[in-house]
Amino acid sequence: MERDGYFSRKKEVAPLESAFNDLLKAYRLEGKFREKSLVHDWVDLVGKTIADRTTSVFIRDKKLFVKLSSGPIKKELLMNKSKVLTLIYEKYGNGVIEDLICL
Repeated sequence: MERDGYFSRKKEVAPLESAFNDLLKAYRLEGKFREKSLVHDWVDLVGKTIADRTTSVFIRDKKLFVKLSSGPIKKELLMNKSKVLTLIYEKYGNGVIEDLICL
């Protein structure tokens, strides 16, 4: 009995990236994977100066929470909030986060 869809076996050879993306889709883990990638890549996204003064980064209810140890850096990040959100949308796509909250 042969089935069509995500869970059927493919006979052709697929690149690893494609196979990995298919696996994420099959288990509905795409969103979580992009969230974890965003938190992991925070240093590359905002730069060393901001990353050094960041104490924690986490996502809850499609909101990115960033805890900073420097007041001026926090104010600078809030002033450039739209730019940071644009960078996130370009790299990770829409729907990963909707808002940036600095603590």
